[in-house]
Amino acid sequence: MKITRIKIENFRSIKKTEFYTSDFNIAVGQNNCGKTNFFEAVQFLFNGVARGQNITELKHKRQTENEILVELEFSGAQQGAKNMLNQANKTKILNALNKNDTVVISRSTSEDVKKRKFIVDGKEENPKTGFDKALNDFLPKFEYITTKQYYDAVAKYSKTTPMGIMLSGVLSAILQENVQYREFQTKFRELFEDDNSEIKTEFDNVGNNVQIYLEKQFPDCTKVKFEVTAPVFDDLLKNFETTINDGVETSAEEKGDGMQRALMLAIIQAYADFRKSNDDLGKSFLFFIDEAELHLHPTAQRKLKDVLYTLSNENDQVFINTHSSVFVADNFENQSILKVEKLEGQTEFELTTNLDKPYVVFELLGGSPSDLLLPKNFLIVEGQSEFELLTRVIKRFYPNKPNIQIIKANGDVNQVTRTINSIEKAYIPLNASIYRERTVILIDEPSKQTAGGVNQFLQNNKSLNRNRQFFQLIGRDLEQSYPNQVCPIYGNWKKTQEELDKENQNGKKIITGDKKKKLAKHIGLNITQKQFENDMQICFQALERTWELAY
Repeated sequence: MKITRIKIENFRSIKKTEFYTSDFNIAVGQNNCGKTNFFEAVQFLFNGVARGQNITELKHKRQTENEILVELEFSGAQQGAKNMLNQANKTKILNALNKNDTVVISRSTSEDVKKRKFIVDGKEENPKTGFDKALNDFLPKFEYITTKQYYDAVAKYSKTTPMGIMLSGVLSAILQENVQYREFQTKFRELFEDDNSEIKTEFDNVGNNVQIYLEKQFPDCTKVKFEVTAPVFDDLLKNFETTINDGVETSAEEKGDGMQRALMLAIIQAYADFRKSNDDLGKSFLFFIDEAELHLHPTAQRKLKDVLYTLSNENDQVFINTHSSVFVADNFENQSILKVEKLEGQTEFELTTNLDKPYVVFELLGGSPSDLLLPKNFLIVEGQSEFELLTRVIKRFYPNKPNIQIIKANGDVNQVTRTINSIEKAYIPLNASIYRERTVILIDEPSKQTAGGVNQFLQNNKSLNRNRQFFQLIGRDLEQSYPNQVCPIYGNWKKTQEELDKENQNGKKIITGDKKKKLAKHIGLNITQKQFENDMQICFQALERTWELAY
């Protein structure tokens, strides 16, 4: 069940707005434009007015006569109702829906703010007592992660925090399926609840003794009984803590803000993965994340967006508030971008199109042409080693050549199974731009298993070979193209395929990715121009062609 339409009136800076939503929604705008007010308006519908909060403070311009209205339209109501576990609540909701798959839920201060309206086919249903509890059981689980989220909600368990709820859901499901845990529960009942239990007998004796002394002060007291109830899952997690080992193992609350927030968001993904892998797609979730990019490097931001987008592909729905151009730049299916502006003290929302996106990104970058950093051309390479080597070679020997940007295709793509997949992912946006007939690609020689993918890519992009925009090294790794030069640190720069494939006793490559990166940096700083142009001719030719085609 997902939100399809949102209507808000007189909530803080939002005078009046109404817009449609998709599976993955991004609200973008400058500071203090009202993005957080949008999220808190939805929170108001789900949770009502917080204890001790003055309702007037939530009203537009804090004017008493302004009545707040928050209205959410949901699709997939029938499936949402069928997935309810409480049969009594399910019956109430299904009767109210009357076979309709769309429902509108609203909360307003013009009537009883403690109650929500349930509107089906344009008519308000008047459910009986206890319906609001059934409504909570029916609606998707609302998880609002604010910028003020206390990080001990991640480090330590609490059944009232979103993270605690998620961990409890995962771990309790694991325990309930565990034979040893079920045996433990049975044994506990035998020890503490069975009338023949020695422990229970002793507890009763203690109770009888206490009763004797208590009767002397309160004659009406006829029974004192001590019982030990079976431990519920929440009790088992009282001492639950999260530790992270990033070189030093410490509690999560001792880590930096970036690590803590990343951990919080990673728990969301792990929770979703668990539900899906266990066919637990019952209750859908609404994730509202304020400034999801907070404390995260742009590379981590892009990976986070991929994670959250994956989350929205099933039953769940994601809403993000952001200042980050990284979240806006990539086009995803079923993604909506809301441009949020405050004009004359009022927040306005506008659904953007692909034509609007460049302007949105431009504003996020600060509105200066210098922020765009447009190069004269692009060279796409496979990974980090090529990037480290070529950037240093260019700085040392060719500083006066046209400014080009080297893109390492594998840099942000962990999901690909073949290098050509990542090359293609990097090439697609450039192929749709003014760089289409200028971008140059440099790859290693493909293996027998991956050659078919490379051939298919070239078949789909025939102009690359025709226009000399595609270069392929001899050998499956860049290290096989290095000059034959021995140094005391790395031995011979040029490596054989046998050396590159060699593994240690644990089955891991001896020459790891990190070692390749260090070697590339070393060679980039120590290779001569003559060595580069003569011994690494294909790399040099790829650079030359990139400069030739540059603007």
